[in-house]
Amino acid sequence: MRIDENKDLRPYHTFHLDVKAKYFVEVQSTDDLLQLLSSSLYKNNPTLVLGGGSNLLFTGDLNGLVIKLSLKGIEVVSEDADQVVLKAAAGENWHELVMHCVAQGYGGLENLSLIPGTVGAAPMQNIGAYGVEIRDVFQSLEAIEIETGQIATFNREGCKFGYRESVFKTALKGQFIITSVTMLLSKRPVVNIGYGAVSDTLATWGIVNPTIADVSKAVVHIRQSKLPDPDKIGNAGSFFKNPTVSASKYDALKNNFPEAPGYPQPDGKVKVPAAWLIEQDGWKGKTLGAIGVHPHQALVLVNYGEGKGRDIWELAESIRASVKKRFGIALTPEVNIV
Repeated sequence: MRIDENKDLRPYHTFHLDVKAKYFVEVQSTDDLLQLLSSSLYKNNPTLVLGGGSNLLFTGDLNGLVIKLSLKGIEVVSEDADQVVLKAAAGENWHELVMHCVAQGYGGLENLSLIPGTVGAAPMQNIGAYGVEIRDVFQSLEAIEIETGQIATFNREGCKFGYRESVFKTALKGQFIITSVTMLLSKRPVVNIGYGAVSDTLATWGIVNPTIADVSKAVVHIRQSKLPDPDKIGNAGSFFKNPTVSASKYDALKNNFPEAPGYPQPDGKVKVPAAWLIEQDGWKGKTLGAIGVHPHQALVLVNYGEGKGRDIWELAESIRASVKKRFGIALTPEVNIV
């Protein structure tokens, strides 16, 4: 394995901030990963495992080791006339996996088109969009336990999926490295177009009986129209989670702000769009030097070129404090702060 020192990390994360890692290793096999985990380089340095870098904000240089996980491979584990069990390595690009499945006629992932990042990161935060989450098709994953070097298998229950959450972000944070994900997909898919923007886009195109390819194209179109391309403007997509509040809290919010949107949840709580809160508080489109809030999507914080991670984090904290003061609702970052 090649060990790089003082490695420029700009190509490896979507905020494209000018930060460096003291040590950097790209791992392309499980054997190499196990070898690295037993090395003095790993044991003597703070470590960050990096996938696509699409959900990270670096607030400064890393005085440690960055492991770029580049495990590759997509295989059919089993199939019958109705379903296929598909296993993908953690380093595979997520959108490319979705496009592969759409091309093969495997349904279930099409609503998750164009989500940046890698396969390994998908179950960590239970990625979701347009009415679908990865847990809907998830069967199992394999992960290396860092302390022992043993490979463990987690089923859906073991992952403890929640809204943009899993056990790997809570109780088991930093204890495992996901190496592959196995999903159960349909060969006779029933498309999910319950999300208004998707059905509206398909209707505009005159598509009455959409295929999974049609749904994927609609989702790509919507995402491209709403979210900036990270290759052109540095960003990590939605910076904050949509908060959920009690029904009484939402009623109080509606009393003060009658136009406040809310979406009832199965547990009786109400989800309030974070973008609405941020926009109503006047942050949408605000520019502060080389950083700011995107003019078309209030959830997206951006680096216009030479921004600093610590400045973006200070902006995020200012937004959180401002929203909390005005609406009494706490925003939680979806992005991991390093």
